[in-house]
Amino acid sequence: MVELESVPELVDPVLVAAFEGWNDAGEAASGVIQHLESTWDAVPIAELDPDDYYDFQVTRPLIEMRDGESRGITWPTTRVSWARLPSGRDIVLLHGIEPNMRWRSFCRELVGLMLRLNVQNVVLLGALLADAPHTRPVPVTGAASEAGLVTTLHLEPTRYEGPTGILGVLQDACAKADLSTVSLWAAVPHYVAQPPSPKATLALLRRVEDLLDVTVPLGELPEEARAWENGVNELAEEDSEVAEYVRTLEEQKDATELPEASGDAIAREFERYLRRRDAG
Repeated sequence: MVELESVPELVDPVLVAAFEGWNDAGEAASGVIQHLESTWDAVPIAELDPDDYYDFQVTRPLIEMRDGESRGITWPTTRVSWARLPSGRDIVLLHGIEPNMRWRSFCRELVGLMLRLNVQNVVLLGALLADAPHTRPVPVTGAASEAGLVTTLHLEPTRYEGPTGILGVLQDACAKADLSTVSLWAAVPHYVAQPPSPKATLALLRRVEDLLDVTVPLGELPEEARAWENGVNELAEEDSEVAEYVRTLEEQKDATELPEASGDAIAREFERYLRRRDAG
């Protein structure tokens, strides 16, 4: 671990993390971290040594222009930043690239940093490709280390079994360290998987607001989400097979959506509106 800045004693810190790659369909999850870093002027505090965890022939470093004059190399790694919320609570933001090797050592190092920062609550963000229509609200599934927390957050519990990414391994490591952990997964329509996916990013961001009981300035995200949906609508209209497939997904979604679930979603959205109005 390479520490970049000294960190003051944090106040009730919560860590929010996302990793690019297999866990990040449409870059929806990493988009949340980038939005929070920008919104709250997060300060970098640490980064992992990339030599320990990345195969540079698989995840290659990038040559980038700096100040329009010189070129420098940006290495693939995992970076940690910190910000103080208007409420006085501290948030630690972790933005990484899924490592190519030594996952258990990678997670031990991250959990060690969390314990040093006195983090007790962890939120892991992911996004997956799914048979979800782009015209409906983005489904967000979840898993939690504490019984009942998924129900409290009005999340659809995940039933997934099978291969996992670094998020699954990190969640297991956090649970073994007695850290309260919630993972949130947004479903990105597989037929429009190319990034960005602002509608899925917005769905995850709203769940983070609910979980942390904070109001996050959304900036241009709502408008970007509407533009994204309109753009996909236009593409679907140009291809009758895609349009028919979307209609099939809509019918399946509407048939399985319970009326009370829709009512709960409307109530939560109204609560967010009131909270955002009060914050404004």
